[in-house]
Amino acid sequence: MPQRDYLTIVSGLPRSGTSMMMRMIDEGGIPALIDNVRKADEDNPKGYYEFEPVKKTKHDASWIADGLGKVVKMVHLLLLDLPLDYHYRVVFTRRHFDEVVKSQNVMLERHGKSTDDLPKDRMIAIYRTQIEKVQNHMRAHPDRFQVLEVDYNAMIRDPRPQAEAVSGFLDGLDVDKMLGVVDPSLYRNRAR
Repeated sequence: MPQRDYLTIVSGLPRSGTSMMMRMIDEGGIPALIDNVRKADEDNPKGYYEFEPVKKTKHDASWIADGLGKVVKMVHLLLLDLPLDYHYRVVFTRRHFDEVVKSQNVMLERHGKSTDDLPKDRMIAIYRTQIEKVQNHMRAHPDRFQVLEVDYNAMIRDPRPQAEAVSGFLDGLDVDKMLGVVDPSLYRNRAR
């Protein structure tokens, strides 16, 4: 079994397939750093795979030392808060922007929240700017961040090539177990 002296991070926009990728990597052989504070629900019936201390990384990053050799999920902007004392391998999931916004709106409406705050085009523009900022930050520190982008839409269509790429990037995982996680029935908010 490989000795992973880095923190594996699954990141991306909310609703971009990060929970599925967490399950895939966990099943593939890297234990997930999760606390199950946020329970599975109709929007993520197989769980969110989150770890609450991640949200406070800017002020307390002490959890990272115990996370080495494990995989954790971080929303894209939190990558900017990571201290540069460690090595990170980031699996960054990408999904069509239209689908991300649609999926978020469905989730917000289910919880009785308004989706009228920002027009879709404005929200997509904000997301593009945020992703560019995060990518520039990681590119500025190539000795700390290695990044693999994974296309969620391609993963749903033909998961093996994506799973094999993730396995190679993370020093070898059980690809067949990873593939067992992919559930196209959960791909509900599609772009037309």
